[in-house]
Amino acid sequence: MSDTDYPSDTLQDFTPEPADARRIVVLISGTGSNLQALIEAQEHDRLGGEIVAVVSNQADAQGLKRARDAGIDAVALPHREYESRETFDGALIKVIERHEPDLVVLAGFMRILTPRFVQRFLGRMLNIHPSLLPAYQGLHTHARALEDGVSEHGCSVHFVTEELDGGPVALQAAVRVDADDGLENLKDKVQAREHLILPIAVNWFLEGRLQLTGDHITMDGISLPPTGMRLSHEDAAEELDEGL
Repeated sequence: MSDTDYPSDTLQDFTPEPADARRIVVLISGTGSNLQALIEAQEHDRLGGEIVAVVSNQADAQGLKRARDAGIDAVALPHREYESRETFDGALIKVIERHEPDLVVLAGFMRILTPRFVQRFLGRMLNIHPSLLPAYQGLHTHARALEDGVSEHGCSVHFVTEELDGGPVALQAAVRVDADDGLENLKDKVQAREHLILPIAVNWFLEGRLQLTGDHITMDGISLPPTGMRLSHEDAAEELDEGL
């Protein structure tokens, strides 16, 4: 071997192992339309991670079929088979942790969570809620908004804390409430915005841009206001290609 024949120390022939995808577990109770939005974002490489499991407290939830059709592990965990909220949440924790998620997403999961559950996943659990929080926490948000005659309604993605629908808000999307809007029409308009902003917020979290720091949220290291970032009706309508 000449003094110029030596093993190469360059990386030209080195192929790095791909980084493991960030892992997501989604909790649902019903049709799973927000789950479908997440699945479609994943299929188009816009989610920033992989949905590794979908868990429902309703064995006949349509969303479980959506998961199976997408090749995702679908788990039914009927809450009525457990003697208390605490025992159900304990079983749910075990199912979730078996999949080692980086993020837990509540996408229409109609259960009030125990403090033990919330603390286990605090800071890495997002929920989608059909109102512009802090307005209309809880159920029947669209009917309450119509009854109050509001001119603007919408949806919010927030971090889950022990306060029901009271965690810090990351992202909202507004919708104008028209005089002729009925319950179903308003629900459809809000739901379209849910499908728009939930994958965005999940992507931001998985990229490390969105973080819960104490009792407030930072985005790229900058503290957000209590209502997070908000898409106006016009901006959301443009993103959704709605007629303005």
